[in-house]
Amino acid sequence: MLLKDKVAVITGGAGLNGLGFATARLMAAQGASVAILDLARAEPAAAAAQLGTGHLGVVADVTDKASCDAAAAEVLKAFGRIDLLVNNAGITQPGKTLEITGPDYDRILDVSLRGTLYMSQAVLPTMQAQHSGSIICISSVSAQRGGGILGGPHYSAAKAGVLGLARAMAREFGPVGIRVNCITPGLIGTDIIKGKLTEDKKAEIAETIPLGRLGRADDIAGACVFLGSDLSLYCTGITLDVNGGMLIH
Repeated sequence: MLLKDKVAVITGGAGLNGLGFATARLMAAQGASVAILDLARAEPAAAAAQLGTGHLGVVADVTDKASCDAAAAEVLKAFGRIDLLVNNAGITQPGKTLEITGPDYDRILDVSLRGTLYMSQAVLPTMQAQHSGSIICISSVSAQRGGGILGGPHYSAAKAGVLGLARAMAREFGPVGIRVNCITPGLIGTDIIKGKLTEDKKAEIAETIPLGRLGRADDIAGACVFLGSDLSLYCTGITLDVNGGMLIH
């Protein structure tokens, strides 16, 4: 198993149809002990129970530094170490540039970008002490192509910020054995697009993708397992496109 004896922390992981839970499920199948972090209303403990015994659900708000620190402490108390962090928590909002308000901007950037910083800060001291660790940040194809299908410019900005933050952390923490990488998903068929695209529209988009379909949550989960495992030991600061060829550059 690729992640035997590893401890993985996944933010925003309680939605059973989302990228985070798919990643939690696959990491658990590959031998990891998994801690799912999410807001109370998402019921992370119930999601963790779906993985079987030996996993943990923790209520945490990634926009609150104290909450992130407390969550990391809870994981350490339960498992004694933290090997992997998947910064998955994020929200989106449609809209045009001139429609974005200050509160809109704050809300989108707080979860995706501030949350990535705070949760990384919460686990990095432990990883430094271990002289090992892998942090995986979920960005988006919209950060690369200048806008997405559903998210507005502030979402693109947040996800572009994640790319820059991850690369800077990779450069800073590489010397102590910590790897930091990004994944840029294309359009993935999760709850985030539910009710927002008709089946005809999905089919139309799929025709423009070289692999001929929208992504699935498991497509991203597989990439996370790769970046979290020893298969990618010489990868840091990279951006791994998982978009079916939607963007080739």
